[in-house]
Amino acid sequence: MRFADYAKMYLKAGDGGAGMVHFRREKFVPKGGPDGGDGGKGGDIVLRGSTNMNTLLDLRYRKFVKAEKGRPGDTGEKTGKSGEPIIFDVPLGTVAFEAESRRRLGEVTEEGQTLILARGGEGGKGNARYKSPTNQSPRESEPGEPGEEIVVEIELKLMADVGLVGFPNAGKSTLLSALSAAKPKIADYPFTTMEPNLGVVTLPDYRSFVMADIPGIIEEAHKGKGLGIRFLRHIERNSVLLFVIRCDTDIEEEYRVLVGELRAYRQDLLEKPRVVAISQMDLIQGYQLEQEPQLDVPWLPISAATGYNMDKLKELLWEQISVTRDGAT
Repeated sequence: MRFADYAKMYLKAGDGGAGMVHFRREKFVPKGGPDGGDGGKGGDIVLRGSTNMNTLLDLRYRKFVKAEKGRPGDTGEKTGKSGEPIIFDVPLGTVAFEAESRRRLGEVTEEGQTLILARGGEGGKGNARYKSPTNQSPRESEPGEPGEEIVVEIELKLMADVGLVGFPNAGKSTLLSALSAAKPKIADYPFTTMEPNLGVVTLPDYRSFVMADIPGIIEEAHKGKGLGIRFLRHIERNSVLLFVIRCDTDIEEEYRVLVGELRAYRQDLLEKPRVVAISQMDLIQGYQLEQEPQLDVPWLPISAATGYNMDKLKELLWEQISVTRDGAT
C-alpha cells in the first residue's frame, strides 16, 4: 500500500432543512392550530480514529466532499429527518487544520475518537414553534441554517515511542529491521527509505515500544532539500529521538548538523530525550573507535549486522522512554 500522510479537501456540511408552515385539519375542529414541524439538521463531516488505518490514502483523492441536507419539517409537529453524516476513518495521530489560516481544528489520537471538521446547519423552526397566546395562527417559519464550508489540510503524524534520525545510508532501516519485525527497503544507495516505516521492538518481561524510521535528512533539509523535511512531522510525536550516525564519519560534525536541522524545523524537538547510535561498528577492527566522540547525550556503538550492543541499545532506549512516561503522569 502506498503511504500517504497528507490530504487537502474542500468540505461542505449539509444545510439544515426548512421549517414547515401547516395547520392541522381535524374533524369537528374547524380551526385547527399550527402543527408545522422543524427542519432536520444537516449532516456533519467527521474524522474517526481507527487502529485499522495506516495512511490517509482514502482521503487523498477526495477533493470535494458534500454532506446530505436535512429534510424539511412535516405535519403533526414532526421534525424532518437529519442528513446523514460523512465519517472518514483515519489513523491515530491524524491532525486537521483550516487550510488558509493553518488554524488547528483538532487531532485524533484514540480508537473511536471523533473530530467534526464541518458542522451541518440546524434545521429551521416550523410554525408550531411560533404559537403564543397573542398569535394563535402563526404563519412564520425559518429556513434551515447553511452547513459549514471549509478547506482543510489533514496530516498524519505517526505515533511512535522512538524516532530514528540520520543521514541517508546511516543504517536506520537496517537497525529497524534488526530490532523489530518491520521489513523496510534496504539497499546500498542513498534514499532507499522513501516513506516512514514503523516497527515494534520487544524486550524481556513483556515490554515493548514502537520505533519509526523516516527518510534520511541531508544538510539544509529545512530549506526543502532532500526528502527528510517532508517527513519530519512524524518525529514531532516521538518520545525519544535516536540519532543513527555511521562509525566511519565525523560523528560529532554529523550530530551537530542533524541537531541543527531539527532546530531549524522546530526548536521544541530538541527538548525530547536524545540517544546516539554509532552504527556499522562491524566495519572497524575490534569494534573500537579510534577516538570517542564528545557528545552531550548518551551514545552507544552498535552493529545491526552482527547484533553488537543491540540489547544494550534497547535497554537504553527503554530507560529514556520510561523517563518521558513517568514525566507525563
